[in-house]
Amino acid sequence: MHVTDKGQVTIPKHIRVAAGVAPGSEVSFSLEGSRIVITPVGTGIKEDRRAKLRAAAARVQGSLTPEFQQLGADEIMAFLRGEEVAPAPAHRDRR
Repeated sequence: MHVTDKGQVTIPKHIRVAAGVAPGSEVSFSLEGSRIVITPVGTGIKEDRRAKLRAAAARVQGSLTPEFQQLGADEIMAFLRGEEVAPAPAHRDRR
């Protein structure tokens, strides 16, 4: 395996899979004698889930009508519960 000028190497796929190392995972490096040991610190699953949730929220937000986008959190929760949703108060321009 070749080490680049920046000290980078590619961890072979079968080792990444066996160790549970996914994109976004954190690893730590240590020395044991003359051996370099790479240990997974996190799997990156939480970060991947957050990214997927943000992408889904952006898709939903883009599909909302302008009227629905004006609703506040309480009105949205009432809508999700199936309760009557009162129209949002008109925004007044205060100058």
